[in-house]
Amino acid sequence: MKISLQYLKNDEWRHTCGGSLISTNWVLTAAHCINKAFTYRVEVGKHNLLEVEADSRAILVEKMIVHEKWNPILVALGNDIAVVKLAEHVTLSSSIQLACIPDPGTILPNKEPCYITGWGRLYTNGPISDNLQQALMPVVDYDTCSKPDWWGFGVRNTMVCAGGDGIVAGCNGDSGGPLNCRNGRGIWEVHGIASFVSGLGCNYEKKPTVFTRVSAFNDWIEKVQVSTSY
Repeated sequence: MKISLQYLKNDEWRHTCGGSLISTNWVLTAAHCINKAFTYRVEVGKHNLLEVEADSRAILVEKMIVHEKWNPILVALGNDIAVVKLAEHVTLSSSIQLACIPDPGTILPNKEPCYITGWGRLYTNGPISDNLQQALMPVVDYDTCSKPDWWGFGVRNTMVCAGGDGIVAGCNGDSGGPLNCRNGRGIWEVHGIASFVSGLGCNYEKKPTVFTRVSAFNDWIEKVQVSTSY
């Protein structure tokens, strides 16, 4: 389930990143979305960020845990993952569902059809979208994505690449949001956490959107939830 992570500035809540609701009081997002200087909240059940929607709910953040090996200066080292503990439990409904996490170590094949969702910019340097957007973005396997004319050493096998056709891509504001793929049993799973795009532009050919590979961090996610659930 996709959420909007928002921070408070000048008495106004502003969308900064996406995320996924992985239990009734935990959200999965990107480490680079978190700034300890800000106050955050999460909106669940949202489609349009500007409208009052009957099924949506805003919940304050109680705690934010960033991966201990995340380095904002060296994004290419990976570990761009964080979990956010909510101050209250979310009541699930037809419009508010939990996201499923894939089995540990799951590697998606090249061209696996997955979907990115988010409220990010509609094009490079363009406006943030008010309405939740969704786009098909096929996976680019690690062997391809790490080629010199693609991302080269900019990606690691703890990441997953998707897109790269020069047309469809993630962009600013999509960060932290999910790359959702359907498994063999027909269940949607969150395989990626949107991490970075090319500085040349969001939809640059052979520079697919890069996601943190969720299946590389199952143990970390579980450990943090258990150690913080007192």
